[in-house]
Amino acid sequence: MKRRGEKFGWIGGWFGGFVWLGLLSVIWLFQNKISEGLLRLAVFTVAIIVIYMTAPWKHPNTKYWKLMLPIYSLFFCSIVLSIYLYGGLENIGLKWTSFFWVIPGFIPLVTAGNRTWSSSA
Repeated sequence: MKRRGEKFGWIGGWFGGFVWLGLLSVIWLFQNKISEGLLRLAVFTVAIIVIYMTAPWKHPNTKYWKLMLPIYSLFFCSIVLSIYLYGGLENIGLKWTSFFWVIPGFIPLVTAGNRTWSSSA
């Protein structure tokens, strides 16, 4: 299995970015917030499927930024969904300036965005 570390990094890194959503969905299900928990669980499941579908070794000539775009979209939708389900930024102790903490999440788009799986072999 060639390039095993890179494959583990793609799957593990993105999964790690969404694991909070899966955990919160289970917590909400135990709190008897069934519809909210199932909605989050559905987004988490879709995210895991998209992570595997957009794996760069399955699309070796596609630039990484194109492969990351659907995952980033789901990630930010899940953040917005969580903020909405908790009743807004104020209810979870955040301000609008808290969104600046999201900027470092875009670093992979800049550093690896123009690479492809076949070009970085």
